[in-house]
Amino acid sequence: MSTAAIIPAAGYGARFGETKQFKLLGKTPLFVHTLTPFLQSKKISEIIIVVPQNNISIIKKTISSLRNDKNVIVISGGRHRQDSVYEGLKKVSQSCNIVCIHDGARPFVSIELIESTIRACVNIDGVVAAVKATDTVKLVTRGSRVQKTLDRNKIWLAQTPQTFKKKELNKALLSAQKKNIFGTDEAMIMEEMGYSVGIIEGSNRNIKITTREDWRHAEAIMSLTSSEQNL
Repeated sequence: MSTAAIIPAAGYGARFGETKQFKLLGKTPLFVHTLTPFLQSKKISEIIIVVPQNNISIIKKTISSLRNDKNVIVISGGRHRQDSVYEGLKKVSQSCNIVCIHDGARPFVSIELIESTIRACVNIDGVVAAVKATDTVKLVTRGSRVQKTLDRNKIWLAQTPQTFKKKELNKALLSAQKKNIFGTDEAMIMEEMGYSVGIIEGSNRNIKITTREDWRHAEAIMSLTSSEQNL
């Protein structure tokens, strides 16, 4: 089955303090680190990158300088993440019946993880990369009072890629729009609409850069990777 990738990178980085997806990590823009494994994966047929309107021209110019034989489309995003994903979904070719969604601010995703979610999606409506919780998990009320301790063996921390059957994802996003439901990720929208979503194990290295501390963590990973490659 043909698979399209949608990379939402239209956020304005309120918690970070700037539009981080275009900031240089090492000598390369963050979004290029994220994009590269999708360009290299043989299971990805096309890629839609969703960015702020005023960044479209520079992103297109950057992508044109990369070694690439895939169709890469750059479009502007919507008001919310799921709006941006839906705008991307509308650009997916009819020949693609699987859609792989990945955060623009997760630069360390591997080709193996991308392709694992695609393979796992064959017999289910959607698949989420996630890691098991290792800390004790508390359910807390608004008054900062612990209500109870949850069984961490049942807790998984969702990442991306999140891969779905295109037809089902389209129905779920349309239904969410009509019902005014906003999810923190696409899997939540699929779950709310009654679709089956599975889990595959992600990677602790597959971090999402949200804060300045995350950026320093990413720089440390880059430095370690460079050292390993020079051994």
